[in-house]
Amino acid sequence: MRTHAAAQFTSSESAPTRDPDRPWIVGRVHAARPRLRLFCLPQAGGSAGSFAPWRLTVPPPGVELATVELPGRGVRSAEPVPDTLEELAEAVIDGISDEFDLPYAIFGHSFGALLGYEIAVRIGKRGLTPPRALMVSASRAPHTPVQSRISDRDDAGLLAWLDGFGGFPPELARYPAYLRYALRTVRRDLALTEDYLGAGPVAVDCPLHVFGGAEDPLVSGAQLERWRDCATADFSVRLLPGGHDYLFTSAPALLGALATALR
Repeated sequence: MRTHAAAQFTSSESAPTRDPDRPWIVGRVHAARPRLRLFCLPQAGGSAGSFAPWRLTVPPPGVELATVELPGRGVRSAEPVPDTLEELAEAVIDGISDEFDLPYAIFGHSFGALLGYEIAVRIGKRGLTPPRALMVSASRAPHTPVQSRISDRDDAGLLAWLDGFGGFPPELARYPAYLRYALRTVRRDLALTEDYLGAGPVAVDCPLHVFGGAEDPLVSGAQLERWRDCATADFSVRLLPGGHDYLFTSAPALLGALATALR
């Protein structure tokens, strides 16, 4: 759930949007001959800038990385965050659906995994072009309840929890005002996921691939297997080296695994 809150993309390339001052895609990584667009959804408290480490790794051939900027952070920091994960999913679909002109897939990590799942379910209900695949990472399955609430903790308690698995850049401690802002964003996102329990399981209308860190103290391999109940087509689970923040520490390995799944 590492925020990488201090890292922000400076690329001016962004998706078409009704408000150019608040783009939904920030820091896009283009492909010379794009065959698939991969929408990337961050962890709790994260932004499009959270995927900065991925920009240092060559993406799969033909895959365009479209990192999503959610309300309440980055260039959308002044925008209110919806009250529920379901409402947030609707807002994201409204913001990115113009980009379904290219075959696409959805990747979400932790908080982003549940959001990506809800987006995929609602895309099906709307009758929109479904994704080629939903790829979720380091998250409980949507129909399994949370084991304990974290969002109710005070700043010290929340920071201690994040420090327990390397979930927060330690350099932010030198900036108390920004640290409070970052913790508030994390807490708000965590509350959305803690209040979310899918009615189901409801299966997604596309292949479902699940990834996790082999040493993740928050989400076990057994918990990842519960996602099988949400699949109707191809399904896989793969563990990669690392903890809950493995997608940053093992970025090349994960991107390689994503490329294999997308084939």
